[in-house]
Amino acid sequence: MKHTPQNLPKHELIGLLIKVLESTHKGYTNISGVIIDETMKTLKILCDDGKVRIVPKEVCIFQITLPNGIVLKVNGKVLLGRPEDRIKKKLKYW
Repeated sequence: MKHTPQNLPKHELIGLLIKVLESTHKGYTNISGVIIDETMKTLKILCDDGKVRIVPKEVCIFQITLPNGIVLKVNGKVLLGRPEDRIKKKLKYW
């Protein structure tokens, strides 16, 4: 199944390009790079400068670029939960 805006929360996020557009903590704003790992509440991002940053999902609004070039603005609250459990949940799409 291909990544689409409608099924993004049910897909693997590792390998996608991401940028933090907004956050309640200003230190997370403008972090960008590639998602290299995901937990229930965080994303691990390999930044352009080679550093790995851990960003909480709940307090951020992300810009995610799908493999087909579509750019989405995603509230991190939609992505909360373990990746293996997200595929089972009925989701309210943004």
